[in-house]
Amino acid sequence: RRVAADVQGCAEFVVWCCCCRTSRPQSSSRMLRGGAPSARSGAAKQPKLQNRLAFTAATSPVASIHGRSRCAAAEVRSPSVSTNMAMEAPREQPLVDQTLNPVLLAVRPSKTMAFTDMATQMREAGVDVISLSVGEPDFDTPAPIVEAGIAALRAGKTRYTPNAGTSELRSAICKKLREENGLDYRPEEVVVSNGGKQAIWQALLSVCSAGDEVIVPAPYWVSYPEMAVLARARPVTITTTPEEGFILSAEKLRASLTPRSRVLILCSPSNPTGAVYSREQLEAIAEVVREHPRLMVLSDEIYEYIVYKPHQHISFGSLPGMHERTLTVNGFSKNYAMTGWRLGYLAAPRHFIKAAAMIQSQSTSCSSAIAQAAGVAALALGPGGGPLIQEMVHAFQERKALISQKLCAIPGVKLAEPQGAFYVLPEMSAFFGPGAEGKDFGPVPDSEAFCVYLLKQAHVAVVPGEAFGAPDCIRISYAMDVATLEEAVSRIAKALDPAVFTRRTDTA
Repeated sequence: RRVAADVQGCAEFVVWCCCCRTSRPQSSSRMLRGGAPSARSGAAKQPKLQNRLAFTAATSPVASIHGRSRCAAAEVRSPSVSTNMAMEAPREQPLVDQTLNPVLLAVRPSKTMAFTDMATQMREAGVDVISLSVGEPDFDTPAPIVEAGIAALRAGKTRYTPNAGTSELRSAICKKLREENGLDYRPEEVVVSNGGKQAIWQALLSVCSAGDEVIVPAPYWVSYPEMAVLARARPVTITTTPEEGFILSAEKLRASLTPRSRVLILCSPSNPTGAVYSREQLEAIAEVVREHPRLMVLSDEIYEYIVYKPHQHISFGSLPGMHERTLTVNGFSKNYAMTGWRLGYLAAPRHFIKAAAMIQSQSTSCSSAIAQAAGVAALALGPGGGPLIQEMVHAFQERKALISQKLCAIPGVKLAEPQGAFYVLPEMSAFFGPGAEGKDFGPVPDSEAFCVYLLKQAHVAVVPGEAFGAPDCIRISYAMDVATLEEAVSRIAKALDPAVFTRRTDTA
């Protein structure tokens, strides 16, 4: 849309093709095809409401790649206009080679961020939007952690720390892993990073070679496949179903492995499903892992404390024979409501940690000294985060029960009840596909269009399941107070009322 706004009214602009290194003139009307009419074509040809995220093609060079155009961008050149509106000859300007790294051709932009940005833009325009798209606790960071950060600032701890983190924090992490998770690591086997996402990325980049396979059970967190691609590996997804509790079985895993299989990613509790693997399920997977000497397991345990009884978290690396095969990722963002502090860590055998530390030393270097001091205070709260964090977990459990009940009361919604984290992944395929249509909106062909419909008509932001490898679902974060959740589900139910919404026509 930003490009569209710049182009409207221009008689001519130049497109630079980064593939063939040539330029060619284009008319503004041609540039604005696909929903954004030119000033000449008239607004009557524009659809009443775009039900796809077409705007990303105009705002992101990566998105334009995914628009099936290899031209990375367009340079807009506006002719000067004199006071009598006579058109002057356009000035010649040098063209810039806007070629992007070809690896990005296979990387998809985050739809979580796309819908969050859309919701933010609507809010800034004065629309009352409820955003259930971003996965972060709505609670404040506990006071003892905040005070530790303030004390670090006042004590002058504002300089670089060792690249892998302070010895105090790494020692505290080792103590926590030993006492709570049954994992025996030394401080030199831990790298403290700028959030858990960086820890995952560095782990994959450390162990994957070009062409290796990264096994990703679906539904998955949106960044797993993209990180594998950036590491020049090939993501291989294995679909799990609501009937299976979104749990990867040993049989499915065994059938999907090849000599190129290098990393299996497990996330328990899971984003986006809330599934929690039992000890028996993990032991069955470990038996398959033993059959493949090259196969490592990246165990993402970032939601470790947010587990609802009687379920409990089990660290994969604590299973017999799995310590040397496991890259354990954890952090402070979700468990301690510290998303903005940007603090995570990777624990693994020394050989792999040295590689991850080297990557970090040549990219971001250490994480924030203030955040690390706060991390020490967080771990000092005790097992499970102590009473302060368990109070937060209890609130999440009440919200989970509420939103599960409200969603299941909407005819056509199917839900595998989550066991941890703070997401639900309802199956909503009855509301998109052939024949599905919203009043004053138009056809709703897929989950992405359905989420745009909910945002535009119900003013509720959720994320399409396509982003998580679950095209029949949508993801809803219930990290929100009870009153807001009730209002959000009420809006969704009204937007799906038969008076204003027609379901797909090919369902039984």
